[in-house]
Amino acid sequence: MPHSLLARIFLLLALLVLSSTAGWLFLFSHIDAEPRAREAANTATSAVNLIRASLFAAAPGKRPGLFAELSSTEGIRLLPAEAQDEIVAMPESRFHHLLRDTIVARLGPGTRVAAEVNGEPGFWVSFRLDAADDDEFWLALPRERASRSFATRWLSWVVLVVALALLVAWLIASRISRPLKAMAHSARAVGSGRTPTPLPEEGAEEMRALASAFNAMAADLARHEKDRSEVLAGISHDLRTPLTRLRLEAELSVADDAARQGIVADIEQMEAVISQFMDYARTESGEPPAVTDLAALLAAIGERQAALGRALEIDLAGVSTVNIRPKAVGRAVVNLLDNAWKYGGGAVSLKASTVDGEIRIEIADRGPGIPGSETERLKRPFTRLEVARTDVTGTGLGLAIVERIARLHRGRLELLDNPGGGLLARLVLRPD
Repeated sequence: MPHSLLARIFLLLALLVLSSTAGWLFLFSHIDAEPRAREAANTATSAVNLIRASLFAAAPGKRPGLFAELSSTEGIRLLPAEAQDEIVAMPESRFHHLLRDTIVARLGPGTRVAAEVNGEPGFWVSFRLDAADDDEFWLALPRERASRSFATRWLSWVVLVVALALLVAWLIASRISRPLKAMAHSARAVGSGRTPTPLPEEGAEEMRALASAFNAMAADLARHEKDRSEVLAGISHDLRTPLTRLRLEAELSVADDAARQGIVADIEQMEAVISQFMDYARTESGEPPAVTDLAALLAAIGERQAALGRALEIDLAGVSTVNIRPKAVGRAVVNLLDNAWKYGGGAVSLKASTVDGEIRIEIADRGPGIPGSETERLKRPFTRLEVARTDVTGTGLGLAIVERIARLHRGRLELLDNPGGGLLARLVLRPD
């Protein structure tokens, strides 16, 4: 079966049309056989009766001329029957059975009907001038009179009806699948974090109800996402003011250097957590796509990492100008680099390339890596590996933010094994 709903519906409707047409043709052929056989039998018996009457009425010397006249005008030949005649019977079909039975019933039980006599094809009927006469004759009619075929106009009508029915079936299937295809496109947009254009609420009652319910669902999801982001961002923003006061108080009031540095470190950790909350709550769809030099964007990130003492192995030869959301992509790359330096260890590399129309940004480290069974779980918010739970500096939002940004660009986040050991985090983007 085809995979698409349009093709499946059309195939089922086409099978219905073709099977009903085939059934109609079979029924018509079955019903049409009897009247056509009766008509052909009437023609043959009438010709035999005409020949008998003519032979009885004509003088013996006139009979050869009569035979020639019948042969030239009606296509009728009259030949004497011999015992050594080679006879080929009529085909074994319902039509020919009806034809033979009707002729025998009208001309007598000794009548023979053949499709070929002595190698001569035709519609052959044997007869005697009277029951007591020993001489038997063959009456040869044109073969077409003992055959049945549909007229060209009937076949043309059948072809026209089937073509129109298939066209209507295609229109019906397309009208059913078109709104569903639009709904699937909108559902993918919702899944990637975008708010789709409302679906037109038109067509059949069921399709209007489905489109209306989907539009309401999409609007509710967008509203809930906005409310959640605003609440989370508001809480994070409000916490920064008392943290700033605490930091200032610690700098001025705590005399012990070690205690002061510890308090400041705790405050900085809390501010980092708040920053991640705000990044996660930020509505990335608010940033419109822009034509961006991706190589320059990633090179700038590499320079900032180097300023922090994080030297990267960078390969950006495979990318150029693309249409992306630069701030969101930059945030995603920085999160992946932070994870690589925090949990990976060893050398960290940044590589960007274009493969089959996709932008692939890869960050590789030489750390312990991630078990394959944990990759999907780690993309969820507030999730960390068990070995990392003792590190309270993280919130478990870094990969969730990256995953969200990837879906915003119709892409994905892949966590793979690094061929040289460690983890390979691949951010795949499909530019608009």
